[in-house]
Amino acid sequence: MSEKYLVDAMSDGNVKIADDVIATIAAVATEGVEGVVEMQSTLKASVTDMLGVKNLARGVKVSVGEQEAVIDMFITVLYGKNIVEICKNVQEKVKEAVENMTGLDVVEVNIHVSGIALTEKEKARA
Repeated sequence: MSEKYLVDAMSDGNVKIADDVIATIAAVATEGVEGVVEMQSTLKASVTDMLGVKNLARGVKVSVGEQEAVIDMFITVLYGKNIVEICKNVQEKVKEAVENMTGLDVVEVNIHVSGIALTEKEKARA
C-alpha cells in the first residue's frame, strides 16, 4: 500500500506528514464538539475495528496538495440538536487544529451527516 505524505523541504532535510496523521488530527478535533456522537466508519475502518486495531481517523478523508488540504468528515449527530450549528463547529475546530499543527492551509472542511443518534427517551417514543 502506498502511503501519501505532505513533504516540506527544509535546509536540514524533509518533513513528511502522512495523510493518516492529518485525518487523526481532524478526528480528535471533532471529538470535542457537542452534538457529534461518532465518526462514521468506512469499509477499511470496519475491517480494522474487527481486528481490534483502533483507528482514530475513521470517517475522515484527506486530500493534500502542495500547501493546502481538503478534508471530508462523515459524522453521526445527536437527535434534537441543530445540525447546521454542529457542522459549523466541526469545520472551525478541524480547520484550526490542522492548520496549527501542520502549517497547511485548509481550504475546505466538508461535513457529511450520515446518521442521527436517538437518545433513550427518543427511542422509547419511536
